[in-house]
Amino acid sequence: MMIPTVKTITNVSRFQGRALSHFLTASRSLSNETNIDHEHYKGAWKTYGDIENYVPGKYQIQTFNKISPRGLQRFDGENFDVRVDGEEAANAHAILLRSHKLKEEEVAHTVRAIARCGAGTNNIPVARMTEIGIPVFNTPGANANAVKELVSCGMLLASRRIVDGVNHMKDLGSQGLAKERVEKDKSMFGGREIKGKTLAVIGLGHIGGMTALGASALGMNVVGYDPSLSVESALRLPGDITLLDSISSAVSKADYISLNIPYIKGEDGTHGIINQDVIDQFKSDAVLLNFARGELVDSEAMKNFLDRGNGRYVSDFPDDLLWNHKNTIILPHLGASTEEAEDTAAAMAADTVKDYLENGTIRNSVNFPATSLPDPEKNSIRFTIVNKNLPGMLAQITETFANAAFNITQQINHSRGEIAYNVLDVDMEGHDDVVSFKKVQKQITMLDGVLSSRILYGKPGFGYAKNIEGKYFV
Repeated sequence: MMIPTVKTITNVSRFQGRALSHFLTASRSLSNETNIDHEHYKGAWKTYGDIENYVPGKYQIQTFNKISPRGLQRFDGENFDVRVDGEEAANAHAILLRSHKLKEEEVAHTVRAIARCGAGTNNIPVARMTEIGIPVFNTPGANANAVKELVSCGMLLASRRIVDGVNHMKDLGSQGLAKERVEKDKSMFGGREIKGKTLAVIGLGHIGGMTALGASALGMNVVGYDPSLSVESALRLPGDITLLDSISSAVSKADYISLNIPYIKGEDGTHGIINQDVIDQFKSDAVLLNFARGELVDSEAMKNFLDRGNGRYVSDFPDDLLWNHKNTIILPHLGASTEEAEDTAAAMAADTVKDYLENGTIRNSVNFPATSLPDPEKNSIRFTIVNKNLPGMLAQITETFANAAFNITQQINHSRGEIAYNVLDVDMEGHDDVVSFKKVQKQITMLDGVLSSRILYGKPGFGYAKNIEGKYFV
């Protein structure tokens, strides 16, 4: 591994200098063990934070929020250095987070991937991460059962005025009147059963599908709407579900309505999708269950509906207008707040990040194409390349390998929107020198349109290069 030049580290403090001495010793040892020199730490030293806390030869994982320890155990200590929330992690290779609102300045140049322990990614600047070539992953379905159970709970809470009844008993108890008044007052909280009623499920992904199955098992009639329903999702639905062609048609005869769609900003997005026009189609006593996102519902329109009838609104999100309405139940975002869901989401995120860092595999990404290549053949090395989705890019990449006399043994190229992703295995025969690998990686990385490249070989954490506004960063 090439050692940083004196010019690069002139501002290092004395204690950093001592740490640097240890780092250089380790670096020489690593370069002796690995045939390929990846020339790391060529950029400004400040990019890498406190060198005394840097552990060479391991992938550094930065976490925000409290991530389930059981999930983080998927990162083995031999190859991964996990920094829990609050610990210095300026050399991070990947980021795991839950609800933390990630800012671009928190994403170091060394970061290769970001994973959200949950389904929604609106707390991550996904569009910007795509521009700079960083895949963003989520964990679809990890919290589906937890949310589905709470939706079922919401239906029961709204059907029987259970919350009002509990509060009334507390009030009577404080006055010493509970036993005296309980039988007389129970008529204040009459309700209805959900068996035989109709549930409209808007959005039939993991959570919507499980909600539909659960409702069917409870004896409800289920209708659904999802314009993007996949074959995989359709196969998970109950056999007696009725699929309809619009939100309005789905809600018009429903006693209960469950929202299970993502929140998408901008034109043609889902902000306020449950608006006055849709709500006007509700039955007068319909119950809306919102365990997706608060911004999906027009609060003013919902208030008008609740004021004029006997409808209900159950939401897992704060609402400044509806929080104290007699016909609302507002919960403190409890949907995925179970130990099991947090463990599952963290483990799923960790496995996804590991597979990407170690093998270059893309799955469950919200901005990169799903991509997987079989294990490399013996005596071959894997390259991954992220580039803008422009005509002729693949030809330029393969031509660069050919000009350097590298034989590609297997490859895959997929694109999604403005981004393209390549995984290529090249034969090592005739290339046991360090320089040829360094040279071809730099040539590829500096192609106009390439954002980054990796060589998946040798010690974890090495082999990453970026094209940052025409400058070579390794």
